[in-house]
Amino acid sequence: MNVKVEKTENNNELKLEFVIEAEKFEQGMKKVYQKNAKYFNIPGFRKGKAPYNLVEKQYGPEIFYEDAFNEIVPEIYENAIKENNIEAVSAPHIDVNQMEKGKELKFTAVVQTKPEVKLGKYKGIEIPKIEYNVSDEDVQKELETIADKNSRLVTVENRPVENKDIAVIDFEGFVDGVAFEGGKAENHELEIGSHSFIDGFEDQVIGMKVDEEKDINVKFPEKYFSEELAGKDAVFKVKLHEIKKKELPKIDDEFAKDVSEYDTLDELKASIKSKFEEENTARAKREKEDAAIKAVCDNVEIDIPSGMIETELNTIMQDLDLRLSYQGMNLEKYLQMIGKTEADFRKDYEDQAKQSVKSNLVLEAIASDAEIEVKEADIEEKLNELAKAYGKTAEELKENKELMKYVENNLKIEKTIEYIVSNAKIK
Repeated sequence: MNVKVEKTENNNELKLEFVIEAEKFEQGMKKVYQKNAKYFNIPGFRKGKAPYNLVEKQYGPEIFYEDAFNEIVPEIYENAIKENNIEAVSAPHIDVNQMEKGKELKFTAVVQTKPEVKLGKYKGIEIPKIEYNVSDEDVQKELETIADKNSRLVTVENRPVENKDIAVIDFEGFVDGVAFEGGKAENHELEIGSHSFIDGFEDQVIGMKVDEEKDINVKFPEKYFSEELAGKDAVFKVKLHEIKKKELPKIDDEFAKDVSEYDTLDELKASIKSKFEEENTARAKREKEDAAIKAVCDNVEIDIPSGMIETELNTIMQDLDLRLSYQGMNLEKYLQMIGKTEADFRKDYEDQAKQSVKSNLVLEAIASDAEIEVKEADIEEKLNELAKAYGKTAEELKENKELMKYVENNLKIEKTIEYIVSNAKIK
């Protein structure tokens, strides 16, 4: 086998020219034949028992070419990447120049490589002072939220629907006089002011009385998940059965006992304040780190290969799809709902993907330049955390080489960010 490596006219791109011995390609064809022999039917032989040369004569050697290529080339390509110390960041673009029985297999593979990072200043950068304080109003607002969650619904009589009431209604929607799918419900509890229905619907329920029937006219948004309804005028026939309202508990010591582990309201307030202070500290830390990363990245210009951006966009889409699955949705339905295509989505997130890739490349370069090291004790601590979270032992996790590499890389990045922040100047 012969491999020639050369740079292309594009930055961070290499072309590998492969010449594979004819015998190696022949071996690949025979291996493919053995895997697929059961599918060949030759007169005079039981299915799958016909010799290689007869199958080749019957169908022509070309029948094995593509599968033979896929059989032998991946390993050859990976070995060439390792032997030439190439940090590939994209799938290769393959062009076959010669593929014929009895002749050398010739093809080229063009691949993008990790770019060089020429670091700017990363010690002594300036970042703003960031801190958040907890006010009495913050604590009171949280108490009111807790009270709202612990409220009870009581039936209202002798008055029409008001804002923030719960209206128990039947409704059915029509477009051009025809009922549409998903537009009907009975005894639905609608909180007025929640904006959970189409704009204008809840406002028209206000003022209705029990047992009253009413036609409510609305217009679906131009960008609506159902294309059949998007931008259409609709009429909902509504009947009001009952009006309820929330009855909030009094916020006092008894309230504190009911909703928490504390005996007094002052203790509950102190607990809320402490929780908010912890959250604010964590928030300030994150924002300080983000500011530091942005500052060091602003000092660096990198020609980022398109393959790295595409890979990051794929990761963003997969993460969103996973989060949506917890809500009984997927990315395809979500895109339909917001009226966008996958191409629109990728374009919207392209800048975010570029910044993420750039940040990772810069942090990796700083880690190397500053000789950031991860100690065994750090890895053990992280593994114990993961083991507890996933119900496994640290020893079991150590068997996963990919996980070990991921943990070590993440810890190195964390330590690098800490290094940058600790050496920064606070404005």
